[in-house]
Amino acid sequence: MQLSRKAWNNVLIFSMLLMIFFFNGLHKKLNSVPEQPSIQTVLPAQSFILALRFPEQKIERIGTSWRNQLLVDELPNSHWTANQENIVTLINHWQSAELAITDVLPSSLTQPISVATVWLAGEQLPWLYQLYKAKQGYYLLDKSTQRVFLIDRPTAQQLFVSFKFLPSEP
Repeated sequence: MQLSRKAWNNVLIFSMLLMIFFFNGLHKKLNSVPEQPSIQTVLPAQSFILALRFPEQKIERIGTSWRNQLLVDELPNSHWTANQENIVTLINHWQSAELAITDVLPSSLTQPISVATVWLAGEQLPWLYQLYKAKQGYYLLDKSTQRVFLIDRPTAQQLFVSFKFLPSEP
C-alpha cells in the first residue's frame, strides 16, 4: 500500500486517538464503583435546614436560634422538651443521619406512622420523609428521591422526637 508521508501521519494520529478513547473508556469501566452505596445520607450533602415540621409541631430557624410552634395542645411524647439545646441536637441528627438503603419498593409501604417535612436552604420545595413500621425496625421513605431507608428504633426516636413510640414495639 503506497501512502504519502502526510497520509501515514493522518493514519497514526487517528489510530492514537482511537487508542486514547479506548483506554479512557476501559479505565472508567474497570474502576467503576457501584451505582448506589448501601449507606447514604438522608439529606443532601452540605444542606442547611431552615424549618422542620412534624404533625405535632413546627421548628423554624429565626436568625441564629430556633422557634418551636406546637400544632397540638400537648406533645404526645412527654420526655422530650423543645428547648434550644434539644432542638439543635435534633437538627444535627437530621443533618448527619446516614442510613442503609433497602430494596423495598415505595409502593409496597402502607400507612405512615409519622411524617417529617424539611425545608432546606436553596430548595424551592420541602423534602418529605415518611416513617413506616417494619418487621425488623422501621422504614424511612424519602418522597423526593423515592429512596427507602432501613432505620432502627433508636435512630427513629432521634429523628422523630415528638412521635410516641409504643413500649410494645421492638
